[in-house]
Amino acid sequence: MKWYLKVLKNYTNFKGRARRKEYWMFILFNSIISFALIISGLILADVSVNQDATEGGIILGALGLYLGYYLLTVIPGLSVTVRRLHDIGKSGWMVFIILIPVVGAIWLLILLLTDSEQGKNTYGTNPKEVTLE
Repeated sequence: MKWYLKVLKNYTNFKGRARRKEYWMFILFNSIISFALIISGLILADVSVNQDATEGGIILGALGLYLGYYLLTVIPGLSVTVRRLHDIGKSGWMVFIILIPVVGAIWLLILLLTDSEQGKNTYGTNPKEVTLE
């Protein structure tokens, strides 16, 4: 959880490096929270529909809960992705490789799974050398 909170606190920082653990722990917790919000929204929408409430309002409210969370985490997610790309010596602009259908997503996934560049690179010192643990 500390990695997730670290990313949220560091959301405006597009400089520096982020190790694999920081990136993937953020993705894990972000996915769990998103899944929980979607499921709870669907449950609330189902309960309200069964009670003859206004179906559209409850479904939009449940969707709004997830959408609000998404909007709060999109910038921190982008910043940690850029810092993760910096960690392997790539420019943050490489995130746009995902716009290439199919191949771009696979290529970006491979880049995000790649181990850190050893030592110092253009974007800073190796974050493994300065651990948070």
